[in-house]
Amino acid sequence: MSNARPVAVVTGGAQGIGRRTSELLAERGFSVAIIDLQEPKATVQVIEAGRGEVLWFAGDICREEIVDQFARKVLDRFGRVDVLVNNAGISLICPAEDTTAAEYRRVMEVNLVAPFLLARAFGRNMLAAKKGSIINVASIAGLVAVSDRAAYNASKHGLVGLTRTLAAEWGGRGVRVNAVCPGWVKTEMDAADQARGTYTDGDITQRVPMGRFASPDDVARAIAFLADDTQSGFVNGHTLTVDGGWSSDGSWESVRLSKR
Repeated sequence: MSNARPVAVVTGGAQGIGRRTSELLAERGFSVAIIDLQEPKATVQVIEAGRGEVLWFAGDICREEIVDQFARKVLDRFGRVDVLVNNAGISLICPAEDTTAAEYRRVMEVNLVAPFLLARAFGRNMLAAKKGSIINVASIAGLVAVSDRAAYNASKHGLVGLTRTLAAEWGGRGVRVNAVCPGWVKTEMDAADQARGTYTDGDITQRVPMGRFASPDDVARAIAFLADDTQSGFVNGHTLTVDGGWSSDGSWESVRLSKR
């Protein structure tokens, strides 16, 4: 079945950045296909209330057969894929010496292996069409180190490397591949991490030059920019930081706070 609307695939669309990205792309005229471990009820309701078109699929993106089933379902329904947003991810806050191999592997599977599987599955369709945009949601932890996050940092550094490699391989065949690197975002993941007592709002807001967390909408709008050929048609292999200046500011705290 062919589809007149452009089609965007979003992983982890049930909450946080993935939910807002799905809603925003639907607002901009995309048909949206979402995969998540759980049914994205709230996201689907918002999109359908706005008369958008949405397909959802529940499954584990670390499993190759699930990714292939999802890809077939999306292509059977829409006949095309224009944008892939690899957003789903998990965190792990733990000293490196206490991180188990199983914990390390699980973070790698979700944050790095799964995006490759999805890029491969949907990239084939994009390459055949000689057109497409893949946006990987990495992190500033893919550009700099954050203590007690060995697995997470390594996975996000790897995702930036995968982004650049696919951009080099596929850019000449019409498929652009970029990454968005958010700083700290007010999402369910942040709430869960803070509930463990690992950091506070103040730890983040005092470190960010702009003095606040990012919102899911801040990140979604950066993703939408990279999804739009008319706005970013010659942007390929780029890592777009959405961190309020975190990774640019080498000031110590008293200097940073004196500027507010």
